[in-house]
Amino acid sequence: MSSAASGAKEQVARLLTLVPYLHARGGVRLDEAARDLGVPARQLVKDLRVLFLCGLPGGYPDDLIDVDLDALVAPGGDRVIRVANADYLSRPLRLSTTEATALIVALRALRGGAVSEAAAEVVDRVLAKLERAVADGAAPVGLAVEVPAEPQEREQAARKALLQQALGSGRQVRIAYFVPSRDEESERVVDPRGLVTHAGNDYLDAYCHSAEAPRLFRLDRIREATVLDTPIATEPTGPRDLAEGLFAPGEDLTVATLRLAPEARWVTEYYPVLDVRSVDDGALEVDLQIADPRWLARLVLRLAPHATVLTPEGIATDVARAAREALGHYGARA
Repeated sequence: MSSAASGAKEQVARLLTLVPYLHARGGVRLDEAARDLGVPARQLVKDLRVLFLCGLPGGYPDDLIDVDLDALVAPGGDRVIRVANADYLSRPLRLSTTEATALIVALRALRGGAVSEAAAEVVDRVLAKLERAVADGAAPVGLAVEVPAEPQEREQAARKALLQQALGSGRQVRIAYFVPSRDEESERVVDPRGLVTHAGNDYLDAYCHSAEAPRLFRLDRIREATVLDTPIATEPTGPRDLAEGLFAPGEDLTVATLRLAPEARWVTEYYPVLDVRSVDDGALEVDLQIADPRWLARLVLRLAPHATVLTPEGIATDVARAAREALGHYGARA
């Protein structure tokens, strides 16, 4: 096996340990995590940069796990690891017998190549749970293997029922909503229009009076919801059709054009793009819709130096300034 392949295999094993470790603790100092996981702090930061690009399939801005890298590498940072946008890690797992069997085979193969006791222990625990569940439900083919719902899952189910009540009565709802891309929580009054599902996530489709436009709110991002006595103030309509994706025509979106070097071509496969054009040296020019310029700036900084914003000019200037500031921080630390 090549050293590159071996290194990737070791990193996957570390990430399998790292994700549940961080999710269970919420925030932990870098030196403490490095000691608990048995890896150098420098290597742990490299793993976190990979985790920054992991998440749910779908390719939308709030699909990726959010790691506060500034707290680790910026001058004056508190060196505490914080992970957000990973609430789905605590959702109950439901698999068919065939899916569970395939996962068991894959985990056994991973277990054979585990490079640390911590990684092997995590894999062993998952294997034991899956094997017990499959054994308990092995008689009827296709029987579901279900892990009991956690309190967070029950809370979301109750919130969904509350929103259904508001929909049935035509009442407004006040919600506290967390936006991972901005790391902020805001309170809004909305007119519910329906509950919809896309890529495995439940959404409330509603008219937002703060944005003065229709918006989609992921249910696992709604921290609180209160049905108000006031009736909805907008024309009642049904929920939107998400067959074409999450973005609806007329939303406050911007089309940005990026130049991607060959090393960043994967962006066209991971994110929904409007157009792709080949240019010199194997590079691509890509048009994509964005709802928040700050998300685009973060994406380009992740891809540096293999991505450049061409248009709009204002966003390109902001991203260039952010890149210069980041380089300045690294220079100061050196």
